[in-house]
Amino acid sequence: MPAGRVPVRARLACGCLVCFRDGVEGSPVAVVIDVKAAACVLSMHVAGLPVHDHREALRPSTRFLPAAHSDYEEG
Repeated sequence: MPAGRVPVRARLACGCLVCFRDGVEGSPVAVVIDVKAAACVLSMHVAGLPVHDHREALRPSTRFLPAAHSDYEEG
């Protein structure tokens, strides 16, 4: 494949065929199940739906960070 070209389709180990599409709302790319394989047992693989929405990964964490202890010393 020439440098700079991104594949537009790929086959997963389960046999499903995925395609790559432009993402929405800040997600650069969407990986969509194009054709679900007859032998695929993964219920999350549904033809026409994204495999994983990466927008959650791009958002800042909603977890609170532990408070820093000023009296803690390494030693």
